[in-house]
Amino acid sequence: MTNAAHTMFAADEASRALGIELVEASEGRAVATMTITSAMVNGHDIAHGGYVFLLADTAFACACNSHGPAAVASGAEISFVAAGRLGDHLVATATERTRYGRNGIYDVTVHRETPGGPEVVAEFRGRSRVLSAKRDRP
Repeated sequence: MTNAAHTMFAADEASRALGIELVEASEGRAVATMTITSAMVNGHDIAHGGYVFLLADTAFACACNSHGPAAVASGAEISFVAAGRLGDHLVATATERTRYGRNGIYDVTVHRETPGGPEVVAEFRGRSRVLSAKRDRP
């Protein structure tokens, strides 16, 4: 089923250029994946946090845009729980916590898939704002 999140992601060249895939998008929920490449590893030989944030932010954007109309981030924060490594396949699962007026709060868990099961890499919380018809548009 195509919703506003799928339409938005189809136009998201930044996320798609990094190999991010939108696996699922339904009302208030989205799942996106990305594999850590050598270009994403920093001087400590771990995934640069900016890439982990970008994956979480992409899942968040898809979840908050799943309802339509267009929504943008009004703020976000991330806690890094474990280091990502070269070759890790990361999965970001975004879940809507609440929507009120034109605002929303979404939690995203980023985990790596391991033979023993999922291992949390980061926890992200995003705040969204639905754009008004004219005033908030660039």
